[in-house]
Amino acid sequence: MRILLTGICGFVGSTLARGLAEAGHDLVGIDNFIRPGSETNRADLKRRGIRLVHGDIRSAADLESLPPVDWVIDAAANPSVLAGVDGATTSRQLVEHNLAGTINLLEYCKAHRAGLILLSTSRVYSIPALASLPMEVHAEAFRPRFGPTSGTAQPAPGFPAGVGPAGVDEGFSCQAPVSLYGATKLASEALALEYGETFGLPVFINRCGVLAGAGQFGRADQGIFAYWINAWLRRRPLRYIGFDGTGHQVRDCLHPRDLLPVLIRQLSAPAVSTGDRIANFSGGTASAMSLKQLSNWCTTHLGPHAVAGDPAPRRFDIPWLVLDSGRARRLWQWEPVTPLAAILDEIAAHARAHPEWLEVSAPL
Repeated sequence: MRILLTGICGFVGSTLARGLAEAGHDLVGIDNFIRPGSETNRADLKRRGIRLVHGDIRSAADLESLPPVDWVIDAAANPSVLAGVDGATTSRQLVEHNLAGTINLLEYCKAHRAGLILLSTSRVYSIPALASLPMEVHAEAFRPRFGPTSGTAQPAPGFPAGVGPAGVDEGFSCQAPVSLYGATKLASEALALEYGETFGLPVFINRCGVLAGAGQFGRADQGIFAYWINAWLRRRPLRYIGFDGTGHQVRDCLHPRDLLPVLIRQLSAPAVSTGDRIANFSGGTASAMSLKQLSNWCTTHLGPHAVAGDPAPRRFDIPWLVLDSGRARRLWQWEPVTPLAAILDEIAAHARAHPEWLEVSAPL
């Protein structure tokens, strides 16, 4: 199978590229190399015989020279929920990266009759709906208060649809606001599905939780687990932002290599109904962790370090987001295989071996 992989020299793209090449697929990758750290993956991928093209999916002309392929896996995006409002990128740049780029890829797919696998995000789910969930603190972490006292009880009457003890499923509200970042990904999903239906192209939307692992670029808004561990090891200043400055906010995490089995199945999947084209992929409750719990892990494995509390809220922040991947299990017989402890150990080992990593991947 010939595959075009966008964002191939990013953390997620390069991880998937190595696995797909090892599985025998013919890869061509495109990357614009604007993210600090992406150059570190170029030489390794070239050694593996993967063709790399220096180009930008925002430019339709850059796609014209690419060979025809059977599938496109889109791993290129500005992945920060603060993009467009943080001063590092403008709102127009965000839309061009995450939406205009998708349109160019869909036109490429139409021209070559190629399928598309779009790597999307948990941040397409409604911020007010998530923020309004009743929360309680258990073991230094937020969890939804489904029943009178227990976070493991079934949701009470009137609890919003699409959330339960296993997390947020695909039926949860995607009503705005979802952040500018989330909106560009949600719009990309809608366009991808419409192109698929209109032009008879296979399309799959894989909504991923927080992706984490060794070699992830070290920015707090794009890879909090890797950033926290690298910054802790270097004794960099760290803060618990918002939510009373306690660090109780919770996310799940998933190693991107755990996506490889489902991607390989999707590449040879028969046609499926439109309703089965979207699925969550995450580590779920087994990999969920608060910042405070992550700090406790760091203290045990890396030594003590003080973390400041900053109760001031930050835009688009939510107290808890854990994805329910039940649909992925049903449709694709998929399960995450890398446990949370292994992901954290892997990040820490990489951090020790690369003392310059924060400067390389997130220069000040």
